[in-house]
Amino acid sequence: MTDADLRPYDALLLMSFGGPEGPDDVMPFLENVTRGRGIPRERLTDVAEHYLHFGGRSPINDQNRALLEALRAELDARGVDLPLHWGNRNWDPFLTDTLRQAHEAGARRVLAVVTSAYSSYSGCRQYREDFAASVLELAGEGRTVAVDKIRHYFNTPGFVGANADGVVAAYRRLAPDLRDGARLVFVTHSVPDAMEDASGPDGGAYSEQHRQTCVEVARAAGAELGTEPAWDLVYCSRSGPPTQPWLEPDVNDHLRALKDAGVPAVVVSPVGFVSDHMEVKFDIDTEAEETATEIGLPFQRAATVGVAPQFVRQLVELMVERAEVARGGSPEQPALGPWGPSHAVCPVGCCANLRSPDRPAACGEDWQQPEVPGRDGVTVA
Repeated sequence: MTDADLRPYDALLLMSFGGPEGPDDVMPFLENVTRGRGIPRERLTDVAEHYLHFGGRSPINDQNRALLEALRAELDARGVDLPLHWGNRNWDPFLTDTLRQAHEAGARRVLAVVTSAYSSYSGCRQYREDFAASVLELAGEGRTVAVDKIRHYFNTPGFVGANADGVVAAYRRLAPDLRDGARLVFVTHSVPDAMEDASGPDGGAYSEQHRQTCVEVARAAGAELGTEPAWDLVYCSRSGPPTQPWLEPDVNDHLRALKDAGVPAVVVSPVGFVSDHMEVKFDIDTEAEETATEIGLPFQRAATVGVAPQFVRQLVELMVERAEVARGGSPEQPALGPWGPSHAVCPVGCCANLRSPDRPAACGEDWQQPEVPGRDGVTVA
C-alpha cells in the first residue's frame, strides 16, 4: 500500500470533541460546548465539578493523541506517509486552525475520521457543520480545501470485535460463580427524544444503530465465553431541563432494577464511546460503580475500543475504502448485521438540525463545496 491508495486525498484528519487541559480551561470549554443553547450557568457549574473531580483535565485529548500515534504507526506500516492532522470542535487544536495549517502545508482535499461511530445530530451532522463552517471561513481567506469523511463504523468488524474483546475480558474478571448469570449492560450517551427521532435519514437511527452493535458484540463475546450474555441498552449523561424527554433508562436506575430482579452481577460496556471520555470516567467509573457498590451488585467495566489494534486497522481500511469510492470505484464495504454499510455522503435532511435547519453541513448530498485543485491538477468538487 502507498499514498496512491488514498488518492485523491493529500492529508488525513482526526476530528473530535475536545476537552480542557487544566482547571482554568473548564468553564471556557463548557461555554464553547453550550454556546447558543441557553444552558443555565448553575448547570455548567455542576458539570464543571465532573472535570474538577479529575483535576480539571479531560482524558479525551490524551486519548486522541494516543489514537493519532496508533493511526500514524498503522499508516507507516502500510507505506503511507500522508500528513495526519488533529482538530477539535470545542478546544485547542480547533478545527479551523488545523485546516488552515494543513492548507499552508499543501493540503487541498482532506479525509476525516470522526470519533463518533453512530448517526445523530451531535455525533455526525454537527461535525459536518463544523467542516462546512471551517471550509467556508478558509474560502473567505482565499484558501480552498475540501473535507470528506469515512462512513459510520458502528457495525464494522473492527469496532464490534474490539468491543467484544473488552466484554470478554470483563466477564473473565468476575468470580467464576457469577459469570453465567451476569447481565451485560451496554451504555451510551443519552440524547433528547427529538434528536433521536431526527437521527439518520428516516429517524430513530441513533438507538437502532446502537442496538445493532449490541447484538453483534454480544454474539461475538458469547462465541468466546461459550454462552451469549443477556443484555440491555441504557443511557448516561443526560442534561437539559427535567421537562425535556431524553432517552432512558439511566444506567444508575437500571442497575437498581437489575439488583431488585435478582441479577447476581453486571458487566458494563460503554459501547457508545470510542475511548474513556469524561462521561465514561465520571458517569460510569465513578457514579455507576458507586451505585453498584451501594446496592451490593458486583460490577466490572469493559474497555472501550481506544487504540485496540483491530479498531485502528479498521479505521485505516475505511480510509482506503473511502478513497476508492472518491475515485469512482466500488470497494467491498464489510458490515455486520442487517443494516449493511452506512453512507459517507449523508442524504438531505439526515440527522436534522432542529434549531437551525438551514445551517450548511459538509459531506452531504446538498453541500456546495468550493472548488479545489486536485492532486493531479484536475479541479474537484
